[in-house]
Amino acid sequence: MSEITYTKQADYLIPDLTLPTEPELPLGRYALMHRDYLENHKRVTYLNLLTEGRLNEHLHQTEQTALQRLELLTKQLAAEQGVTEELKEKAPMQWLGMMNSIRSRAEEVILDELIFS
Repeated sequence: MSEITYTKQADYLIPDLTLPTEPELPLGRYALMHRDYLENHKRVTYLNLLTEGRLNEHLHQTEQTALQRLELLTKQLAAEQGVTEELKEKAPMQWLGMMNSIRSRAEEVILDELIFS
């Protein structure tokens, strides 16, 4: 562990503390929602990740997992309900409505299991 240095301000010695640098990773919608949830509801976890320099990595991993899970759940639910390319060609508006419903349900599962937990 490195030695802590101090700066004198008036009659007080203030430690010179800085957070570790983290690599800049692209953060999407789910990562930002998870960060807000951690910051507001899981404050200790948020601060631990932040001070260890692992917050961006954790958020990026959460984003990637959420996107993969969304794609998988959407495909599974579409197959269960018989939403096919044939339906898309025959009745595009019905297909669109069913796909929007499927995507909404898959997103609710992801939000409940990954983002807000």
